[in-house]
Amino acid sequence: MMAMDSVVVSTALTTIRRDLTASTASLEWVVNAYNLAFAVLLLTGAALGDRFGRRRIFLGGLATFTAASAACALSPGVGALIAFRAVQGAGAAMVLPLSLTMISAIFPPRQRGKAMGLYLGFTGLATFSGPFIGGVIAEGLAWQWIFWLNLPVGLVTIALTPRRVDESHGPNTRFDLAGVVLVTLGALGLVWGLVRGNTAGWVSPEVLVCWALGVALVVAFVRWEQRTAAPMLPMRFFRARAFATANPANFLVFASLYGTLFFLAQYFQTVLGTGPLGAGLRLMPWSATLMVCGPVVGRLADSFGERAFVIGGLLLQTLSMGWIALVAGTGTSYLTLLPALILSGVGLTMAMPAAQRAVVGAVRPQEIGQASGVFMMLRIFGGVFGVAVTVAVFAGRGGYASPEQFTRGFTAAMTAVTGYALLGVLVALGIPARPRAEPAPPVGVLAQQEAPGPLARS
Repeated sequence: MMAMDSVVVSTALTTIRRDLTASTASLEWVVNAYNLAFAVLLLTGAALGDRFGRRRIFLGGLATFTAASAACALSPGVGALIAFRAVQGAGAAMVLPLSLTMISAIFPPRQRGKAMGLYLGFTGLATFSGPFIGGVIAEGLAWQWIFWLNLPVGLVTIALTPRRVDESHGPNTRFDLAGVVLVTLGALGLVWGLVRGNTAGWVSPEVLVCWALGVALVVAFVRWEQRTAAPMLPMRFFRARAFATANPANFLVFASLYGTLFFLAQYFQTVLGTGPLGAGLRLMPWSATLMVCGPVVGRLADSFGERAFVIGGLLLQTLSMGWIALVAGTGTSYLTLLPALILSGVGLTMAMPAAQRAVVGAVRPQEIGQASGVFMMLRIFGGVFGVAVTVAVFAGRGGYASPEQFTRGFTAAMTAVTGYALLGVLVALGIPARPRAEPAPPVGVLAQQEAPGPLARS
């Protein structure tokens, strides 16, 4: 549910634009308000869970997300929708990183790999099926039902979690308040500059000041984490080559993914004349490839390492998006684009799980929560970056006045998306070629820090 809501509105953007008389900038905020709050608060959510109890913070975040979903559905205008999407993102930031951490705590080491594989499969399936589900709802019901459907899932999960999941805490029980403040404000400055660049201007005082403050605060955060006794993000993680390269590679995977999603569904509706459901159906090749490629990649990565799959997946994304940028036009048939969509889906489903495996495999099991918080934060940053820059490229070359004008902007946007993926290929070359043995804590330490829950004992 958390992963799906970051992309589910993509096929409903055209309907939302008409119903709420929203501008292109407003549509960008409908997507990015969620991702902004999500990205800025991810590390904070993981730190709160480690200190005050993962189950407790998970439930608080889930309740926040569910209530905000109802508020989104009831929004009278695009401003209210954007505000409640930000609250949704804040709730998601407390849920998604802790869900992966709780799974690692519930299952013993011999079952943890399979459990994490299932987790990644469901999360990836939700990400890729989001546009189709959004299209079905927007055309068959109304776009508000995208948010209403979160209520039963949220309420049932809130009811079941206390019965099925034990409480657990992180290895550090001290709360790194200074680290939380520095990383939250630093991330906010960087992301705010990105999402405001199109409206205020990329060299405007507002954007430049936000970036300068963001960089300064992130540098201060790094220095603080190197000195404090109980860091929320140990800087030694970045000494592991897999961690230091797979994270930026995945940033670029999601920049390419979100930049594509933002405009591809609109291209089908604005240029090819389909409805939201038709646009969602035309995006289905992405989700279909996930069900085939996801489990295969998980098994093969154990033998061959993650590097080949991240590089190969990003290379397929580069080729497929480059093809779409070349052939897209007002008279282009869907069948002309279909091979590229299939290749793109294969590539993305190769790269995403392999990158996450590389990141969490670079740390000890009890540190997966911290590592996954960084991974997810950079993933969402990638989505925000991809949408913001791609929208700026689109606005510089096209618009919504006619299918021809939209196509000019769309072609430029797909060229930018191709560039993200190509840069990701270059970054992924730094991932270790062969899988490394998972660092093991001394005998007895893991048992003390991470006792298995009732599911593991049974």
